Amino acid sequence: MAQPVVSPAATRGSDFSPLLREIKAAGLLERRTAAYAMAIGINVALMAMTWAGIAVIGASWWALLLAIPLGILTTRAAFFGHDAGHQQIAGSRKLHDWVGILHGNLLCGMSYGWWNDKHNRHHANPNHTDKDPDVGEGILVWTMEQAEGREGLNGWLSRNQARIFFPLLTLEGFNLKVSSIRFLLGRPRREARLELGLMAAHLGLYLGALFVILSPGQAVLFALIHHMVFGLHLGSVFAPNHKGMEMPDDQTCWGHLEKQVLTSRNVNGGLVTDWMMGGLNYQIEHHLFPSMPRANLRFAQPIVQSYCERIGMPYLSTTLIDAYRMGLRHMHEVGAELRDHR
Repeated sequence: MAQPVVSPAATRGSDFSPLLREIKAAGLLERRTAAYAMAIGINVALMAMTWAGIAVIGASWWALLLAIPLGILTTRAAFFGHDAGHQQIAGSRKLHDWVGILHGNLLCGMSYGWWNDKHNRHHANPNHTDKDPDVGEGILVWTMEQAEGREGLNGWLSRNQARIFFPLLTLEGFNLKVSSIRFLLGRPRREARLELGLMAAHLGLYLGALFVILSPGQAVLFALIHHMVFGLHLGSVFAPNHKGMEMPDDQTCWGHLEKQVLTSRNVNGGLVTDWMMGGLNYQIEHHLFPSMPRANLRFAQPIVQSYCERIGMPYLSTTLIDAYRMGLRHMHEVGAELRDHR
């Protein structure tokens, strides 16, 4: 697995405070509430227009083409739910919760509470196999220790996980819903009632609209395409951020700067890359300053990179293709021992 060389200075607990002062002085932690309101309004309007287009086209196979833009717009809605969880939008926690719940549960049909719990644990300890749920053992494995002894279907998945990674992402849209329901059913009924109610409303409105407008076969196929695009798009945004980077354990003594920079990578690109990845291609900056509005991350990037260079901290920014290649190479290497002992 290719990893950056960590300098001795970087492992001594480099000071995060000077960087924080630079970022604050640049005004990059200030809220952009008006810009968020406009962006959210545009996305909701585009989703409404897409549904209007489905209604106008009616029970035609051509309507299935609109499942693609709807999948992309659903991913945008998930981005706004993500930002609400990080308190990026306004100064009110209650407002953030409502923005997150309406985007997550009502628009996307997944639990905002589940996502927040999982994602905050990821941010606290990125790429830590015992503490980061994103690299915990599951269908996919991220270390040779996790892969050891896997047999049958699990063994086949581990041996071939690099090859089937992107096809598996097409199922992520469904997995998000299933994981959300399992999480909420394990919560006290009073806490889960609102989220489950909004998810039920989402499901009723979504399936109701599809089966009223389209034939049953068209409705099922539309839902499949929509969720496959959503899962592939969302997964493709988050996949290149950490896979194949440093994986600390309980013996690793890093401060905030080391913990976030050494486990993350940025993806280079222009405005198209920034838009398609929702600005989360500036993953290092996002992890260092999770409450920073997403639109400000690209302005923070040169400040963070310059600071890391000054203190000798490895800072990795690469192309999207190289980022995927590094992640897939790591996944392939994890399954090497299982392939060798077949």
